[in-house]
Amino acid sequence: MTVVSQLLSVPLLAVLVLVVPGYPHGRGHPLRARRRALTGQRVLLALAVDRERLRPLQVVGLGFAAGALVPASIRRCPWWPVRSYPGLMRVAVCQLNARDDRKANLAAAEVLLERAAAGGADLAVLPEYVDYLGPATGLPEPEPVDGEVGAFFAAVARRLGIWLVAGSFHEAGPDPERTWNTSLVFDRSGSLAASYRKIHLYDVEIPGRVSYRESATVAPGTQPVVVDVEGLRVGLSICYDLRFPELYRALATDGGAQLLVVPAAFMMHTGRDHWEVLLRARAIENQCFVAAAGQTGDHEPGRTCFGRSMVVDPWGTVLTQLPDGPGVSVADLDLDRLTAIRAELPSLANRRL
Repeated sequence: MTVVSQLLSVPLLAVLVLVVPGYPHGRGHPLRARRRALTGQRVLLALAVDRERLRPLQVVGLGFAAGALVPASIRRCPWWPVRSYPGLMRVAVCQLNARDDRKANLAAAEVLLERAAAGGADLAVLPEYVDYLGPATGLPEPEPVDGEVGAFFAAVARRLGIWLVAGSFHEAGPDPERTWNTSLVFDRSGSLAASYRKIHLYDVEIPGRVSYRESATVAPGTQPVVVDVEGLRVGLSICYDLRFPELYRALATDGGAQLLVVPAAFMMHTGRDHWEVLLRARAIENQCFVAAAGQTGDHEPGRTCFGRSMVVDPWGTVLTQLPDGPGVSVADLDLDRLTAIRAELPSLANRRL
């Protein structure tokens, strides 16, 4: 059935002519022509509506545009299609400057998440230690997963109707001296879909520059975690994990991950040289999308975070990157591209070890 015949076959409440923003495409990419064809084009989105129940009967055109262009109040309704075009998912990375005030940090994170939802994000990612980043003496009492921080982000995910990787927070640990550095994932209804405890802890001594022993106050996790987000396999990690490629290989091969998320508080002195290089390497070697959300700016005396949150495609192309300062950026993940890249350059299938 043609678009025109579909439009004429049902009563219409509205026909919207909309523009879908493009996303970057790197030179020399084997799928560049196809990506260009998907972006920057005008899309006819016809909303066929039963006038009595106001129930959408069908969405005509490129349905992936709907999430970006329909208000969050509509997208939260139970009759709204979750993702009209299953080959694409819109991901937002949120860059934050958390300080030593938990209430202010949560409020700032909520503002960024509202911007992400308004931009049509299906999934939003917050940075590491979104609850508190300041002197250890001022750290609020660590909480269980269903404490104040967990309940707050569950409610935000439910209100906005988005999937949420709530960065990480200080979870009550195995003993009074140590917490867990834990990432929580909430679905659109606000239900807890997964949790991950950071495995690799940042114990670093650089004479004259930095001395930090995360293991003194944080207990390591033990289990890699992959969560299903509406058909997209998402592998979880946190900050320093990024330097351990074996974790990401396990997420991609054993867990079937297609997207790797990296909430982080990467320090300036290492971030400026290693952050983008490592993110692109993890994307290329595992043929996955990577979404990395970082803390930015000064947090306490002697600590400055690099920021530069970004989304990288499986070819290693940076799809979007934030400048310095708090903010939000979105990118569309084309899952058909991922499949094509894995088929054309089957490095995962060709591995021998």
